[in-house]
Amino acid sequence: MKKFSPPRRILMGPGPSDVDPLVLKAMAAPLIGHLDPAFLNLMDDIQKLLRKLFETNNQLTIPISATGSAGMESAFVNLIEPGDSVTVCINGVFGERMSDIVVRSGGDLSRVEASWGKGFDMNAIRDNLLLNHPKILAVVHAETSTGVLTHLSQIKEVLNEFPETLLLVDCVTSLGGHSVGIDQFRVDFGYGGTQKCMSCPPGLAPITVSDRAIKRIHSRKRKVQSWYLDLTLVENYWGDSRTYHHTAPISMNYALYESLRIIHEEGLKQRWNRHHKNHLAFVAGIEAMGLEMLVRSRDRLWSLNTVKIPNGISDGIVRTKLLERFAIEIGGGLGPLKDKIWRVGLMGASSQKKNVLLLLNALEEILVEEGLLLDKGAGINAAERIYV
Repeated sequence: MKKFSPPRRILMGPGPSDVDPLVLKAMAAPLIGHLDPAFLNLMDDIQKLLRKLFETNNQLTIPISATGSAGMESAFVNLIEPGDSVTVCINGVFGERMSDIVVRSGGDLSRVEASWGKGFDMNAIRDNLLLNHPKILAVVHAETSTGVLTHLSQIKEVLNEFPETLLLVDCVTSLGGHSVGIDQFRVDFGYGGTQKCMSCPPGLAPITVSDRAIKRIHSRKRKVQSWYLDLTLVENYWGDSRTYHHTAPISMNYALYESLRIIHEEGLKQRWNRHHKNHLAFVAGIEAMGLEMLVRSRDRLWSLNTVKIPNGISDGIVRTKLLERFAIEIGGGLGPLKDKIWRVGLMGASSQKKNVLLLLNALEEILVEEGLLLDKGAGINAAERIYV
């Protein structure tokens, strides 16, 4: 068999994002044991940096040894016992996935729904909580399938009326690109993924758990249905006792530490500002080209941008030409948005001015070839004005 040599791509889809060469280099460091004193010290440093990233003082702030979807599953299987009332806010694929896990975990599911591409009506959430008094309210902070940002400040205002309800938040596409404010917004269980705004390869799911959520987990009447994701076991490996649970992915934790170190070196506010500015420049360029964004401005993610595909333009043809001619990867729509939108990630190391300008230029060239009438250079010029 021949050696596999992956092509070089510019990753501007819904994830993964480009990875800093220093992170890739860190993965090539020599292996040591998962109970080696040096690795245990690294685990402590990872936890400290994750707390800063999540903006929390939660003691149980760790990476789950699996992808972001395992972060989601760990949240629900640890907090839900059969018959527990759970409200899930759904406006895209990942809200639907939350709902599926609730049902599989034996929870009593109720849904608050919004159209894909729209934000939530806070009164609808309040009405649901008044009716059901759920033990858990679950929301997706950054809905990767639609580009919608849910405002956690508004969620907190509603939950102030329901102090017994725990708040569970999906931060997979926002962590590292937006403020998530875990303590500020009274989030009880937040989870992310390393491959989005953190610009680390996929393979770990950072989580953070509040003291009152830990109390809920420890007071369960039944064991957690997943042995691997049972936090009453996992916390002992990451805590003072260092009790063996599983063989941690050593090299992935090297990569996570390096990505967190890079984030810390850049500074959180500076990083958020970079994501915001590149988002604004991209949107300005898209709109100057006569294209439309799916989401209204106040509800838009900075890290994941959704663009309506113009009438008569083929999603597949455009994305294939971007990949083959410019080595740029962007994503297509899912579910009801299939063939209707492009999903453009400006996350982590991929969120750069040069990438924004390159994509706008490439889109203009391809769309003109496909018969769309565009004002030549309008997109690039509008984006440049944002940067100036």
